[in-house]
Amino acid sequence: MRRTDPRLQIMTEAIERLIPGAVPAEMIVYVIEKLADGGQHEWSGRPKSLAEKLFTALYGRPRAAEQSSPLAQAEDAKRRRDLGAELDILMDAGAALASAPWYPARAGDLVHVHYEAGGLSDASGETYRISAGADGFLSMQLLCHTLPDTEDLDGLVGCFAIEDDPDPLTDLWFEAGPHRLTIVRDGRPVHIGGAR
Repeated sequence: MRRTDPRLQIMTEAIERLIPGAVPAEMIVYVIEKLADGGQHEWSGRPKSLAEKLFTALYGRPRAAEQSSPLAQAEDAKRRRDLGAELDILMDAGAALASAPWYPARAGDLVHVHYEAGGLSDASGETYRISAGADGFLSMQLLCHTLPDTEDLDGLVGCFAIEDDPDPLTDLWFEAGPHRLTIVRDGRPVHIGGAR
């Protein structure tokens, strides 16, 4: 899930609101130039396409904003008091996980989470191993990490380890985000989050 520049989103929504109560997915914008000889030139497209053309003319090509986790995106929507967007983000993230071709996790899978450089540390990562749990579900144990050994990170190292859970990837998927995860099954990557 990518977030777009808020200016592009505002332009798109302004175009979609030209017809009060319209369903944005069903909208098409027509621009017609009437020629002196009675002919015409036409352009048609979705509101998003028109917004991208306007945005490009004003600011240059739109770029995806920095990726963030589904939970961070939902928190942004919550701050905007947009309950619909908050629920959509969480439901879409859950559906993306559940519909992944490698889902569900299996015992023996390796899961690596990458952390960008930030205030507390340089870029780093943690690797977890999924194994059979004692009560029939799956567990995820921290195998190794490259986080610095400092008091500032106590409680954060290995925070995604979990015992006997029906879906041990859920917290990682929502909190860290699928874009930070690499999942390896039988020695082959089945999910490379940073890949475009």
